[in-house]
Amino acid sequence: MLKRKQSSRVEAQPVTDFGPDESLSDNADILWINKPWVHSLLRICAIISVISVCMNTPMTFEHYPPLQYVTFTLDTLLMFLYTAEMIAKMHIRGIVKGDNSYVKDRWCVFDGFMVFCLWVSLVLQVFEIADIVDQMSPWGMLRIPRPLIMIRAFRIYFRFELPRTRITNILKRSGEQIWSVSIFLLFFLLLYGILGVQMFGTFTYHCVVNDTKPGNVTWNSLAIPDTHCSPELEEGYQCPPGFKCMDLEDLGLSRQELGYSGFNEIGTSIFTVYEAASQEGWVFLMYRAIDSFPRWRSYFYFITLIFFLAWLVKNVFIAVIIETFAEIRVQFQQMWGSRSSTTSTATTQMFHEDAAGGWQLVAVDVNKPQGRAPACLQQMMRSSVFHMFILSMVTVDVIVAASNYHKGESFRRQYDEFYLAEVAFTVLFDLEALLKIWCLGFTGYISSSLHKFELLLVIGTTLHVYPDLYHSQFTYFQVLRVVRLIKISPALEDFVYKIFGPGKKLGSLVVFTASLLIVMSAISLQMFCFVEELDRFTTFPRAFMSMFQILTQEGWVDVMDQTLNAVGHMWAPVVAIYFILYHLFATLILLSLFVAVILDNLELDEDLKKLKQLKQSEANADTKEKLPLRLRIFEKFPNRPQMVKISKLPSDFTVPKIRESFMKQFIDRQQQDTCCLLRSLPSASSSSCDHPKRSAIEDNKYIDQKLRKSVFSIRARNLLEKETAVTKILSTLSSFISLPVYNRRVKLSLTHSKERACTRQRMLSGSFEGQPAKERSILSVQHHIRQERRSLRHGSNSQRISRGKSLETLTQDHSNTVRYRNAQREDSEIKMIQEKKEQAEMKRKVQEEELRENHPYFDKPLFIVGREHRFRNFCRVVVRARFNASKTDPVTGAVKNTKYHQLYDLLGLVTYLDWVMIIVTICSCISMMFESPFRRVMHAPTLQIAEYVFVIFMSIELNLKIMADGLFFTPTAVIRDFGGVMDIFIYLVSLIFLCWMPQNVPAESGAQLLMVLRCLRPLRIFKLVPQMRKVVRELFSGFKEIFLVSILLLTLMLVFASFGVQLFAGKLAKCNDPNILRREDCNGIFRINVSVSKNLNLKLRPGEKKPGFWVPRVWANPRNFNFDNVGNAMLALFEVLSLKGWVEVRDVIIHRVGPMHGIYIHVFVFLGCMIGLTLFVGVVIANFNENKGTALLTVDQRRWEDLKSRLKIAQPLHLPPRPDNDGFRAKMYDITQHPFFKRTIALLVLAQSVLLSVKWDVEDPVTVPLATMSVVFTFIFVLEVTMKIIAMSPAGFWQSRRNRYDLLVTSLGVIWVVLHFALLNAYTYMMGACVIVFRFFSICGKHVTLKMLLLTVVVSMYKSFFIIVGMFLLLLCYAFAGVVLFGTVKYGENINRHANFSSAGKAITVLFRIVTGEDWNKIMHDCMVQPPFCTPDEFTYWATDCGNYAGALMYFCSFYVIIAYIMLNLLVAIIVENFSLFYSTEEDQLLSYNDLRHFQIIWNMVDDKREGVIPTFRVKFLLRLLRGRLEVDLDKDKLLFKHMCYEMERLHNGGDVTFHDVLSMLSYRSVDIRKSLQLEELLAREQLEYTIEEEVAKQTIRMWLKKCLKRIRAKQQQSCSIIDGLKASQQQELSRFLNPPSIETTQPSEDMNANSQDNNMQPETSSQQQLLSPTLSDRGGSRQDAADAGKPQRKFGQWRLPSAPKPISHSVSSVNLRFGGRTTMKSVVCKMNPMTDAASCGSEVKKWWTRQLTVESDESGDDLLDI
Repeated sequence: MLKRKQSSRVEAQPVTDFGPDESLSDNADILWINKPWVHSLLRICAIISVISVCMNTPMTFEHYPPLQYVTFTLDTLLMFLYTAEMIAKMHIRGIVKGDNSYVKDRWCVFDGFMVFCLWVSLVLQVFEIADIVDQMSPWGMLRIPRPLIMIRAFRIYFRFELPRTRITNILKRSGEQIWSVSIFLLFFLLLYGILGVQMFGTFTYHCVVNDTKPGNVTWNSLAIPDTHCSPELEEGYQCPPGFKCMDLEDLGLSRQELGYSGFNEIGTSIFTVYEAASQEGWVFLMYRAIDSFPRWRSYFYFITLIFFLAWLVKNVFIAVIIETFAEIRVQFQQMWGSRSSTTSTATTQMFHEDAAGGWQLVAVDVNKPQGRAPACLQQMMRSSVFHMFILSMVTVDVIVAASNYHKGESFRRQYDEFYLAEVAFTVLFDLEALLKIWCLGFTGYISSSLHKFELLLVIGTTLHVYPDLYHSQFTYFQVLRVVRLIKISPALEDFVYKIFGPGKKLGSLVVFTASLLIVMSAISLQMFCFVEELDRFTTFPRAFMSMFQILTQEGWVDVMDQTLNAVGHMWAPVVAIYFILYHLFATLILLSLFVAVILDNLELDEDLKKLKQLKQSEANADTKEKLPLRLRIFEKFPNRPQMVKISKLPSDFTVPKIRESFMKQFIDRQQQDTCCLLRSLPSASSSSCDHPKRSAIEDNKYIDQKLRKSVFSIRARNLLEKETAVTKILSTLSSFISLPVYNRRVKLSLTHSKERACTRQRMLSGSFEGQPAKERSILSVQHHIRQERRSLRHGSNSQRISRGKSLETLTQDHSNTVRYRNAQREDSEIKMIQEKKEQAEMKRKVQEEELRENHPYFDKPLFIVGREHRFRNFCRVVVRARFNASKTDPVTGAVKNTKYHQLYDLLGLVTYLDWVMIIVTICSCISMMFESPFRRVMHAPTLQIAEYVFVIFMSIELNLKIMADGLFFTPTAVIRDFGGVMDIFIYLVSLIFLCWMPQNVPAESGAQLLMVLRCLRPLRIFKLVPQMRKVVRELFSGFKEIFLVSILLLTLMLVFASFGVQLFAGKLAKCNDPNILRREDCNGIFRINVSVSKNLNLKLRPGEKKPGFWVPRVWANPRNFNFDNVGNAMLALFEVLSLKGWVEVRDVIIHRVGPMHGIYIHVFVFLGCMIGLTLFVGVVIANFNENKGTALLTVDQRRWEDLKSRLKIAQPLHLPPRPDNDGFRAKMYDITQHPFFKRTIALLVLAQSVLLSVKWDVEDPVTVPLATMSVVFTFIFVLEVTMKIIAMSPAGFWQSRRNRYDLLVTSLGVIWVVLHFALLNAYTYMMGACVIVFRFFSICGKHVTLKMLLLTVVVSMYKSFFIIVGMFLLLLCYAFAGVVLFGTVKYGENINRHANFSSAGKAITVLFRIVTGEDWNKIMHDCMVQPPFCTPDEFTYWATDCGNYAGALMYFCSFYVIIAYIMLNLLVAIIVENFSLFYSTEEDQLLSYNDLRHFQIIWNMVDDKREGVIPTFRVKFLLRLLRGRLEVDLDKDKLLFKHMCYEMERLHNGGDVTFHDVLSMLSYRSVDIRKSLQLEELLAREQLEYTIEEEVAKQTIRMWLKKCLKRIRAKQQQSCSIIDGLKASQQQELSRFLNPPSIETTQPSEDMNANSQDNNMQPETSSQQQLLSPTLSDRGGSRQDAADAGKPQRKFGQWRLPSAPKPISHSVSSVNLRFGGRTTMKSVVCKMNPMTDAASCGSEVKKWWTRQLTVESDESGDDLLDI
């Protein structure tokens, strides 16, 4: 997918260097500036400058006062150094003058700006040291640009040489795409911002105590926790007794105290929407909306917001980065290194001279013994046993290290068993390293990268066992031994190499990310270090942690909110924009780069893709040959065919038993076949009663099949043989002239190929007969490519090579011949694979037939029901019956499109039985939605009804399917895959539960497990719907790669978990009283403060205390995590890997262990976030592409698939043509279609949408003028619609869907205006706001980019429909199980009245929250509560409020992995696939949007009725009107024109063609099918085009011969008329001379009567003439086989000579010429004209025959077009 772009094109353009020009002129008088060490020194100084500015903060100087003078000294030195460099460059380059002056170089300008900032910083620091300027003053913001000097340290890597236009296009394109997607994101932000303002407004109503007075609101006045409420009694949450619902804004709180999140106005609303779209804190906003407004409104708004913005729109950024990175990666291939397969690092290749004196590459083994060790040790070291022993020891070491745990404070021994084991393993691995060095030599040992890593581990672990360094940072070396276990699995090793190698690409991205974090942390440090009451940016470590926290999105809203509250209301918008831009870049662009790199590493090279396609097709053919194991088991039993005895046959001898299958051929078919035969005898052209219009070849196959399957009498058999012979003779006689026509076509093709070569040469040279060269269309180019390939394939290339060609031309022609021969060989391979597939299917069928023949119990359901039993046939009919509403044309056989074909397709998706079970299953799931721990199915008879119905219906269904298809040992058994097993399992669980129906269900018992398994019932939908089964296959087909990624992440977690256990075991336990530091003092009670609200920013007043209560002091670990053993550490790191709760882990480690140990968690989060999670995204996308078949597609094939998908969505323009005259309608048409008019309307729509920036409330005085302005806009839009109706006419206006939508919205606006002035209440204001929102959607149709991106989202939703349904079904199963497991768990930190599992509905909302990752780990820990913190019950689970530790662990972890890591990434894969479909540049498209638009306009001209279909004959006019790249030049490409027209006639049988039919034909003709089409499609297309070429050639020659006959007939008529006139005059003169005038004769009158009769018969005779070759209307004629095309033989059929207008001989009207006949042409002509001499008659016949076969007409070129 990534390599869709043709980026590898080499442009012959001057290259440019985008790096700095550090090498100045050689004749410069300042020499030191050109020294390389000076350049290195300046880069080091840039890093030192960044370090200096990071230390320059007031808090840092307060903790370390000497640093103030250190930074001053460093800045002074750096200032003098960079100033000297700047002066030297100005002296050498010149300041302004010259082409290479200082101010004209972009890098010099940047360096000068950095020097200026350094001077300003230095002067400012002098003033701060002198106390002239306060260190906490905002003047410190002048240092903000200084961290950008980091660019100087890395800009040397910008030195690459690329074509200037190419790199400019890449940057321009990527910038435009990112900008367009940003606009698209802003559109949705604005949309949901407007909706939020109008649906919610302010969240200022809170529950306060009854005695709260205005201006006296404190923390103690609020409810604990702070609760929002609704002033309306029927909506939202109502305050408990003792509290009242009050507006805190009316009570005197300021905006800063109330918080900045909400929907007060459009700015705050967009800010809140972006926070929610980041999936951080959105659920708490939803809970506030639920308490303040109606529940349905909150659910609808926030769930759709998360779905569209967080899951669809924001993922478009990933698609943009992936597509752009794919383009850039090709250009930087040499810098990053090419992908290659895994090669052993222990081998290399060297040049050696061979015996013949030549040189060759020879592989040299690096592990070849080069040391001084004995041979036995060297052999042992190289043996596999030694390697397996070492790897087993590494495994044992890892297990021992993972077994370490905290033994308590009482167990304090310095040298425990784990330390001794570590010493033993360290000694063992040290000896291993020494042995390898001894055997290989140090040089040979160190040459391997693996040995270098092993040596590093040996040195580190040796230092680690030193007592003072034990359990220190050197523990990393011990736990890193687990990485050596990757060598155990070759698949894992290859996968790791594929992902991380070459490492320069991923390493460069990691360095870039780290540099970005450092620069942004330094900028934020200088921006906020002076802000009081803000401790997040006081020092560089704190600033780095804050910016890193924003990068991971965990708690980034808290960082931003704290900063906004600290800077004040004035600067809050600027700071919010700063943090949002950084978050947008870091989370959407930077993380997408990691996904792009990983996908690029998983991408195959182009040369391997076609090979993989062939191998995959071959593998599929092999798998189809074998029967399943459950059927092959019959082969183990002896053959026992079913035998029958013939009892009614009279015979004197005993008749043996005969196979039943043999006798079945004689039963029930003889009567039907005999009847069919008798009906087929009168018609010689048809041989089947069911198919009267079969061709001769199909009839022959049908008869042969009948002869094999049925046994007739001898008479019937003879009749069939005679019929077959007659049919073959007729087909032979009808195609007798094919061979001469084909030979003539070959000659003509040679001539045309020479003319094409000359024409192409003239066009390439730039002239064509003195006229300027015209750009050829893509249709013409591809047509000529096809013709050249076919001419080369038929061996005509040698005939086209003349003596005058140069050697270069001959070499090129030879290379073309070789290339096409290779293509021909590839075709043969493809055909062989197809034949292999057919043979495999045939073998499979033969195997089944043999088993059915030889084993009587084969294909017998339950070994009881017979194969052809009536009951089984009845069950088959019931099981397989389905809706089929497809109507076919009785003439053409084409399927007709009905009006409701989509509904019909949905009804025919599954069988009737499956539809019934789908409905029953859905009803059963709805019934389970009403179950809860307080309303159980065991005690609710109404809920038991659905349970009985489900079990009864499923029993009937399974019995029918088992009787029809069998249970297990049949070809179509019910249990033939995992879906059948799941059906049986669900049925058995439901049946057992229904029969048992336990009244008391103890917690963690078998009955509760049965109830949990019963919750799998919704999974039946996966089995019943085919598309849902496809989703499951897509999930599990890539299980191998997902498993490998899971192993890598588990390895990473194990390394850090082992390290964490050894460092933090027992050290995280502290007293809950922060004032107590020792465990001995941790007793008694203390007062703890309670967190009332996270949103309000109230300050404590003098003497006021926060609410709190007294609790006992406890020395314990943190509530949710600890590192006392590997298991708990792995759980904590898994939660951290999901980027949830890691901030809490970081703060606890820093507070309780030390600040330096915070590096541990940051490194793990960086590796897990940047590499681990993106690995899941990349692997899921790669597997999705592989399952869809796009992973193995080449660049051209992928572009072709995109084109086909894009053409399916393209629709005809619904725009009527411009009126012909220049009247009023034409002027209105020009106005409405002008771009300025459209832009004005779009701006008016935006202006009307701005009116919704504040909530329309009846009591607000601002609402009335806003509504009045909206009325004015409505009348403007009414005027717009009226103008369009006048311009296009009402019928033309109604054709466009966009116009219909505008008319609907405008009509609603008019209705609203009437109601508004009539009623003027809250409902009319709501309706007015809805009308404006509906009109706001029309913006997408008026902006091309928004329309394309919206199409991407819409099509992604359409294609991901079943994935979304699958996610919902899984979520439903987990919701039912959550009600059973955690329905009565007591409230905790996150389990509360909003989030709990008390019902299925609330469980669904909680699980949807977990899908977004919102505090899912805290919910899991709340569900793990165990005694003594809860009340257990031994008899029923619904009577206890305890949780389930093991159940919660498996439940939440499995759900989060399946949904968040796999299912959601499938949505990303679909969006990435569809992005390139709609949003690609002109150069990347086979047919650009301009081409499609032009075709739509031409179609609109031809399809005057706007029906979407046109007759076939109109295609010719449409093709003539096309221009541009789709133009067909009738002077040069007449043959192409005829091919295209005939293709439409052939594929649609002369009927109507649709818009997509013609567009599909053009798309096939505009691409190189050899490169763009896949194997099977390529063969089918080439066969079709070859057939079309043959038929068109026959038709062309047929038309040419017809015209020749007409000309000959005209000449004969003319000559005959002259001869007849002369003859008549001679006879008259002779009669006057011989006969006296008195004699009368009647002969002339008789002759005239005869002549008149002949003239009357002439049209009928002409109408019955047959042409020399069969026409397109001759259905019975068979085409000449290609194999007989070159044989020198000629067949004759019936001929009719052209008759003269006045024939003399009445006895001969026509002559039948047959092969070997005695009647000659000479005698015929002599009889026709008895006055002609025999010699002249023979010469005339010879000339006429020669003209018929060899003479080329001068007008043959014009005959190619029959229009």
